[in-house]
Amino acid sequence: MAGERTVSSKMNDDQPSGNPWVKSLLVWGGIFLALLMVVSMFNTRSESGPMIAYSDFRAKVAEGSVDSVEVGQDSIDGKMKNGDSFRTVPVPGDTTLTPLLQQSGVKYAGKTPEEGSLLVYILAQTLPFLLIVGIAFFALRQVQKGGGSGAMGFGKSKAKMLTERSGRVTFDDVAGIDEAREELEEIVEFLRDPTRFSKLGGQIPKGALLVGSPGTGKTLLARAIAGEAGVPFFTISGSDFVEMFVGVGASRVRDMFEQAKKNAPCIVFIDEIDAVGRHRGHGLGNSNDEREQTLNQLLVEMDGFEANEGIIIIAATNRPDVLDPALLRPGRFDRQVVVPVPDIEGREKILAVHMKKVPLAPDVNARVIARGTPGFSGADLANLVNEAALLAARRNKRLVAMQEFEDAKDKVMMGAERRSMVMTDDEKKMTAYHEAGHAIVSLHEAASDPIHKATIIPRGRALGMVMRLPERDSYSYHRDKMLANLSVAMGGRVAEEIIFGYDKVSSGASSDIQYATSLARNMVTKWGMSDKLGPLQYEESQEGYLGMGGSHRTMASDETNKVIDSEIRGLVDNAHARATQLLNEHSEQLESLAQALLEYETLSGEEINQLLESGRIDRPSEPRGPGAPRPLTGSSIPKAGRRFSGGAAPQGV
Repeated sequence: MAGERTVSSKMNDDQPSGNPWVKSLLVWGGIFLALLMVVSMFNTRSESGPMIAYSDFRAKVAEGSVDSVEVGQDSIDGKMKNGDSFRTVPVPGDTTLTPLLQQSGVKYAGKTPEEGSLLVYILAQTLPFLLIVGIAFFALRQVQKGGGSGAMGFGKSKAKMLTERSGRVTFDDVAGIDEAREELEEIVEFLRDPTRFSKLGGQIPKGALLVGSPGTGKTLLARAIAGEAGVPFFTISGSDFVEMFVGVGASRVRDMFEQAKKNAPCIVFIDEIDAVGRHRGHGLGNSNDEREQTLNQLLVEMDGFEANEGIIIIAATNRPDVLDPALLRPGRFDRQVVVPVPDIEGREKILAVHMKKVPLAPDVNARVIARGTPGFSGADLANLVNEAALLAARRNKRLVAMQEFEDAKDKVMMGAERRSMVMTDDEKKMTAYHEAGHAIVSLHEAASDPIHKATIIPRGRALGMVMRLPERDSYSYHRDKMLANLSVAMGGRVAEEIIFGYDKVSSGASSDIQYATSLARNMVTKWGMSDKLGPLQYEESQEGYLGMGGSHRTMASDETNKVIDSEIRGLVDNAHARATQLLNEHSEQLESLAQALLEYETLSGEEINQLLESGRIDRPSEPRGPGAPRPLTGSSIPKAGRRFSGGAAPQGV
């Protein structure tokens, strides 16, 4: 692959010869050998024999066992008549030794000073100093190494050159986001053949900002660029710039661009740039805040007095609203590439990419799965395929069938089944009528999405659920659909009131009430769907997404707030009245569907439609306790007047 060969050759040209680990090993090996030499110079006992006491030496001389000795100032070396050697230390001031030797007939001579004693003395005095100097020199050499890998190298950039020798990703692995891919393919083409664009006066873009929700494939696109481009590719995270030390972030930015200049033309990818590129002046620190200093240095390096030709910056974020305006202007980030959540065509392509790694059964249809997963990102679809493969392995299957994908979809969207949860018969009955109320209201609201599945098996934090799926991808909601969703949300609560009475209404509708209140508030305060208040915005969201740490700020007077509350209450009350009307008109359908849920626990949209049209469900017998389930029969139940179709993504109930 040409791109990999180019990157590898540049890396080999820039790196110093030899392996740095080998160099470090040689340095420490040399220190160890020097210590061994010093120890060996001090250790001379093996040559002179064992050490004995001076008194024992005099006794051996007196008894005539000693043959000869060499007397020195600091030691006496001698040899016994049997050939053994020995060594002792004389007592200072002993003048009787020489007469004793003469009297005992021992050969004695003076001992010449050791030639190495001066060297040993010098080494003993200078060795600590030499060790300190050597360690300091070694540490300084480590600091001088690039990339911050050396000791105390916190001022160096942590950007890594990506070679992708294994697991290489290309644009063929990126599906479902064709427009974003085309934008970045043009940058790669510019790097490969710049004369094609420059002859018409075009200049290479200095930067591209990838914007999209989490999981849409921003980092995957960057890896694809690294796999396709035949130039060096550096990658770093925005959080890698800022540390506890003042000025480190700016130093790392400078070092990163210095490395990039040496390898130009090249691409630098900064992931999660909002960690360092937030709007200046809005942080907790003062004007000398470390993060702001890092951002200032980044702005200067990207488009300052000194141009950085041939360096393309690609950054990714899911919070473009918090970035500093100076960072977003042309000349720094010339392109803002939106990476959207894929549509049905994109989801089918993404599923096809991930399904290549999974052995599929013949009944698997990627189009059906894609249609049933609106709103799923690329990461969600990858997780769906993985969950299906895990389910198939758990069931000891050799192929992943459509049933595993359906079960994995339910698990991802609604949570795992909690079949071990013990519910009383009254609780099951209450849940069945509650979910049947949602389903019957949804059937008779023309603007409501079709039902995909109804279940009274606890999943996640819910005791039951009715999943409605759109027939196609929706990019905006209309008033009639919002009103239908309000009525469907109230259907469960109304069913409990009709069947069990006012005093027996449960807390199971808490999430429905929360959803209906939030939807009605948005209709009144944000979307201008109140006749009394008109098309004005009365509320805005603070930093953070709804349900994810976000908050609201109302921009209205006290009198207007009273009208807002009245309009919200009116929308919810009208939805409650509409659900009551529909359930009273179709009470037989409510009863039949509730009994079917008690019998089967889970019904698909097609089965619900079949039940309400023919009064029975044709389902193969299943081993559910003693005997197979009996077919459900009902009296002359009127037709629902609406067919069902599959899809995916729950709509709040």
